[in-house]
Amino acid sequence: MPHKMLLLHDSPKLLTLYKSLARSIPESLKVYGSVYHINHGNPFNWEVLVDSWPEYQTVIVRPQKQEMTDDKDLYINRYSIFSKEPQKLQEVLKNCGIINWKQMFQIEGFQESLGEGIKTVAFSKSVRVEYLNLILYVTEDIMKLNAANKSKTGSWREANHPDHAPNSEDLNLTFSQLKVSHSGLVDDCWSLGQNERSLRYIQRCIQTLPSYCALGPEGTPVTWSAMDPTSEIVMGYTLERYRNKGIMRQMMMRYMTYLRQENIPFYLSVRADNEKSHRVVKRSGFSVTACAWHQWTCYPQE
Repeated sequence: MPHKMLLLHDSPKLLTLYKSLARSIPESLKVYGSVYHINHGNPFNWEVLVDSWPEYQTVIVRPQKQEMTDDKDLYINRYSIFSKEPQKLQEVLKNCGIINWKQMFQIEGFQESLGEGIKTVAFSKSVRVEYLNLILYVTEDIMKLNAANKSKTGSWREANHPDHAPNSEDLNLTFSQLKVSHSGLVDDCWSLGQNERSLRYIQRCIQTLPSYCALGPEGTPVTWSAMDPTSEIVMGYTLERYRNKGIMRQMMMRYMTYLRQENIPFYLSVRADNEKSHRVVKRSGFSVTACAWHQWTCYPQE
């Protein structure tokens, strides 16, 4: 018999799950960060499935059905998984109601051991899988998260935004949140962007999730980072003529201060060969975790 997963609807259960997931950080952090935003306005209309309740072994976060209308939209068709028994994931994923195997989609998690179950089920459905792993970075306070950590209610848009603090150096910069009108610039500079789907996704991230930037003298961003609906800091970029001046680090420190004030979890990932990014994130107070960032991109046969 294939597993039947339970949909967690009500806020008390989702808050209980959130506190419980904190005990399994960093392995649970991708799902933990997703549940945070579901509990705070759910801007991407995601839902949470567990194999049992209140004791659970596997948690899957996915978009609600009405979100997944484009079979080729890898920015939207995303699943996050955490499992205390990853060796049993194959049985869970066999349940045809959990994942739409007829679409292109991505599964993300911080447990390499999820891969075997994903690849076995994908093979049985003639779905091709591309695997990517990155170095996962977190800060010390994220590692210390526990059930006592109280999150404020309400969505990010209702919270106080970071102050527009002038830069101490003589570069005439102002630190600010990104605006939706900056989406085109962010998309043009994002290695995973530069298409209509990515632009829509970036607009939605900036509109509904906390992001941050340094504005140059003309009032346009010169360095920036955004957050995705799993609480990962993404899309970090600095315009070429502003590089090697420490601006990204200054911006990140302000961004992180704001996220901490609001009790918003955060983390980031870096490709193993991107030495410059490794230096910047380490100087910003991040450390490499014992587990890595894993992504399985699935392509059904045409």
